[in-house]
Amino acid sequence: MAVSIIGDSPKRREDARFVTGQGAYLDDLRFDRLAHATVLRSPHAHALIRSIDISAAARAPGVLAVLTAAAGEADGLKPLRPYVEANVQTGEPFIFAPQPLLAAGKVRFVGEPIAMVVAETLAQALDAAELIVVDYEALTAITSPEMASAPGAPAISSEVPGNRCIDWRTGDWKGAEAAFAQAAQVVRLRLDNHRVVTNPMEPRGCVGQFDPASGRYTLHVASQNIHINRDHIARCLDVEAKNVRFIAPDVGGGFGAKNFAYAEHALVLWAARRTDRPVKWVANRGEVFLCDHAGRDMQAEASLALDASGKFLALKVESFANLGAYMAGAGGGVQTYQYIHLQGTVYRIPSIALRVVAVLTNTAPIGVTRGPGFAEAVNIVERLIDAAAPQGGFDRIELRRRNIVPGHDMPMTNSFGFQVDSGAFDGTLDKALARADVAGFPARRRDSERRGLLRGLGIAYHIKGTGGSPEENVDIRFEGDGTVSLITGTQHIGQGHETTFPQILAHRLGIANELIRLRQGDTDLIAAGGGHGSSRATYMGGTAIWRAADAIIAKGLALAAEALEAAEADIRFEDGRFTVSGTDRGIALLDVAVLGRKKKQPLDTYHFWKREHLTFPNGAHVVEVEIDRDTGTVDLVRYTAIDDYGVLVNPMIVEGQAHGAIAQGVGQALMEHALYDAGSGQMLAASFMDYPLPRAGQLPSFDLGFNSTRCTTNPLGVKGCGEAGAIAAFPAIANAVLDALTPLGVKKFDGPATPARIWQAIQMART
Repeated sequence: MAVSIIGDSPKRREDARFVTGQGAYLDDLRFDRLAHATVLRSPHAHALIRSIDISAAARAPGVLAVLTAAAGEADGLKPLRPYVEANVQTGEPFIFAPQPLLAAGKVRFVGEPIAMVVAETLAQALDAAELIVVDYEALTAITSPEMASAPGAPAISSEVPGNRCIDWRTGDWKGAEAAFAQAAQVVRLRLDNHRVVTNPMEPRGCVGQFDPASGRYTLHVASQNIHINRDHIARCLDVEAKNVRFIAPDVGGGFGAKNFAYAEHALVLWAARRTDRPVKWVANRGEVFLCDHAGRDMQAEASLALDASGKFLALKVESFANLGAYMAGAGGGVQTYQYIHLQGTVYRIPSIALRVVAVLTNTAPIGVTRGPGFAEAVNIVERLIDAAAPQGGFDRIELRRRNIVPGHDMPMTNSFGFQVDSGAFDGTLDKALARADVAGFPARRRDSERRGLLRGLGIAYHIKGTGGSPEENVDIRFEGDGTVSLITGTQHIGQGHETTFPQILAHRLGIANELIRLRQGDTDLIAAGGGHGSSRATYMGGTAIWRAADAIIAKGLALAAEALEAAEADIRFEDGRFTVSGTDRGIALLDVAVLGRKKKQPLDTYHFWKREHLTFPNGAHVVEVEIDRDTGTVDLVRYTAIDDYGVLVNPMIVEGQAHGAIAQGVGQALMEHALYDAGSGQMLAASFMDYPLPRAGQLPSFDLGFNSTRCTTNPLGVKGCGEAGAIAAFPAIANAVLDALTPLGVKKFDGPATPARIWQAIQMART
């Protein structure tokens, strides 16, 4: 049996299971006596609930229960609370209203749950839900930060005066003002990092069970963060966390939408208790659009001050985040941690002044998606640089080179005092420009012009901190059949952990990968877990594996020395064997494990750790677009990226992760837009008829390379690799679009670069 170690690229072992129909996604699971649930949702963005009549629904065929907020209150259910309730930097409490599991008295966004109907079949539940009569009094809907902040704006929640959860000024305002006063050049932009729906292939869903004998709940769930979500749902049910078990064997994508707890998680468990039946609920695609935690939705007014030579002097940003109807999950945490952490990104900016405002609106709550907070910061800086270059008479590439932090100055500490441990930003930028053949762009532009097309070049340098939940653990068990169980608190949701995690352990212990079995996705398997988010799994889970391996080797050393009748100081461990130095005598680790089990000294090892630092993946992305001026159609024709992900555990899987993130970033840049009607608060893009996702035919072959620098914040040297493209693609494509449109007089454009919006921008420039 072969040993594939760190740096090898074995094929994904889990894929054989998936392509042969052996996956264990939620809809693959079978339960006896299963009942089905549907959720009656608000058709209004903002309305008072005058009354709810469930009598006809309760009498409908097959109906087992019709559950409302009144019943939930009687049974002691609690509302959902944010995962972060105070400013991460200052400790100042956020202003927020908890999110009810079922609306009582008022609805605050289209799709908010009002009642859950449980029946023998899904069809019966859907029919009964139509019989529920709700008397609404419609109120004015608010869909943007501007509307939420306007004088006299309707209050979405009485607990949140002025609809404002956060209004925080931080950074060097005095220094920034002084720098702007003496600057030779100031560039200002108003940017919209618009809302997107992440649309995982497998919708959210869950099956709830309740055991009256033990008083214990079990939830099979499509979730990427089961331990932490379990704790929050236990609080909603008013029980201890030990009385709730979450299980998520296979999860069909997450992209942040499955990061946090939802009302349905608690509701199906409550319904299972009320009906004494397993209860299943799965979102339809319309519910995904209306109710899943969305991503981005931040507007920013940003200014950059430069001296006469093009050196950056100061950055001022006033940002306005739309949190949706409730502060959900880490909504406030992103604004006060991720978003401020790398302001200025990879560039030397002495003074940065930042105002962070976050408001409630009558839209679905915002969660996270690839690069939350960091993507918004990168977009601001990269767009400002491209605007500053022509205004000041600079080449945009040279302007970046002039201000980028060079590799010899690493580690870097930015103006907020946060440190980036490793990177070669200048070298990575140069490699990307060379690989993209930027020198040949003028010739390609002329060729496009001969074909009647506009061509533009765009650049963006991305960086983010990865780490997510700060605690992680693993449990490594040597089984009696000669296999090794690797139990983790992280989760795989499509990233290839069944391949990469055994590679890490095989690298350390010299055990054949086939003998290592990854077990995860069950809160009963291991005490804690941070799930998957913020590209944390390989960093956090991998570090726990690495350190657990250290402990295993140390335990094995004593046993091997006894078996080999040698002093511990003379024993060496290499390639899965303990050997006596200078001899050919040795014993395999797995044989030592058998010996340890017989002696009641097992090698089984549990390791828990808490991080103090992040990892900082970064890279330069260079794109080219062609635009048809008559139709406004934008084609992405070239995409080149050089990324730094530190040590690559499995380069093939890293490339796959990077490709997926790029595709998601391209989607936001060119087509995706979760748009609400400003008058009614209705979602105008609530199906794939109006909300396109990128298809393979719309994407060029990505030219991806690496310029790795070893991360110093973990023993593996890895950096999270799952989010870069979603961060870089958006500003890179926006810059390319503007570069193509500049000859026509277009001076401002924010994505998505749909044909209609491009055509309108061209017509406005002409008139």
